[in-house]
Amino acid sequence: MRRSIGTTAVIAALALAATACGSDDGGSNNAGGGGADGELSGTVTFWDTSNETEAAVFKAVAEEFSEEHPDVEVDYVNIGWDGAQDRFKNAAGANEAPDVMRTEVAWVSDFASLGYLQPLDGTPALDNEDDFLEQAWASTQYEDATYAVPQVIDTLALFYNKQLLDDAGVEVPESLEDIKNSVDAFSDLEAPFYLRGDDPYWFLPYIYGEGGDLVDAESETVTIGDPSGVAAFEAVQDLLDSGAAITDTVDGWDNMMGMFADGDVAMMINGPWAINDAREGIGEENLGVAPVPAGSETQGAPQGGWNYGVYAGSGNLDASYEFVKYMSSADVQQRITEELSLLPTRESVYEIDSVSSNEMVEFFKPAVEVAQERAWIPEANSLFDPLGEEVEAMLLGQATAEETAETIADRYRGLLDGWQ
Repeated sequence: MRRSIGTTAVIAALALAATACGSDDGGSNNAGGGGADGELSGTVTFWDTSNETEAAVFKAVAEEFSEEHPDVEVDYVNIGWDGAQDRFKNAAGANEAPDVMRTEVAWVSDFASLGYLQPLDGTPALDNEDDFLEQAWASTQYEDATYAVPQVIDTLALFYNKQLLDDAGVEVPESLEDIKNSVDAFSDLEAPFYLRGDDPYWFLPYIYGEGGDLVDAESETVTIGDPSGVAAFEAVQDLLDSGAAITDTVDGWDNMMGMFADGDVAMMINGPWAINDAREGIGEENLGVAPVPAGSETQGAPQGGWNYGVYAGSGNLDASYEFVKYMSSADVQQRITEELSLLPTRESVYEIDSVSSNEMVEFFKPAVEVAQERAWIPEANSLFDPLGEEVEAMLLGQATAEETAETIADRYRGLLDGWQ
């Protein structure tokens, strides 16, 4: 059940009070703020969830904040994304969370509902908020308040090896049916397509492609058990049974990237965060990107991305606000795009030549504009475990597509009290 704004504010206030009485345990109890001359001071601890390729850039950018504010030290910690949601919640519950967290878009409402994020409306953290993309801004809202600031936005797309498609005489597929029809042309490969089977986020395009979704937040209805959900799982199974796809339910990321780099598969679904790794694997000139293949109804990919949140129990809110303002600024977003080809969340950054001419931005910006918005509810990320576990059982031959959809729907109703 959602908490009211009043309850959230009370929890946040209690967290702040606890911080004032906290111990020197290495958490967010940082002495600091504005000095007598108004200059910021103290330490800002920043938990970054970026991958290994991105981390060096984010670390350098974050630590350069101290060049603008010499009396503030940035304690940069890369924690990766795996398990980061629970790690932050555990740390916040123990009053040991970082001052600033790079949070996946679906985590914001969860953290906010627990009172772990500081409301940012009216604070320096929100600078030129009208410049943010509408769909990126939506993920920062919970119960009519702002609890995060957009960092990057993304979606999924089809990555393909141009040389392998050219050698096989195959056009870039526009649908799952096109991929199935390419099996004979790629007879010398393990399979034309790598279907990631160990991460439920990668199943969303198949569900959207059949006109479905996990839930309908507006009507508080579970929809994964509808015929569209059954059709999505049948489409996944059909790709594998036909030999059009290969999968792995254990080490999907490493196997997918390795097989794509080695030319064992010609195509995979991935996001902007994988661009540099994919280019390194097959050569920049060989990487092509296209919309995710359509299912029987439509083409659809999920809206993803990352935001900055400020811990409600931070002992250095003044410096944390300014740090978030800096990290989400147009200048920093431009640099991140130039160095990592990640998509900015500010409209103004897309007007800069070095950004607008970026090959990956040229594709992913239109894709993001039509990406399917997910349900921004506190339980949103909890929906992935049942999805992943039940589809894995299907891939292992332990359930049919219909049984899979029905079981996931039942588990969702157990998670979402009162939903139909």
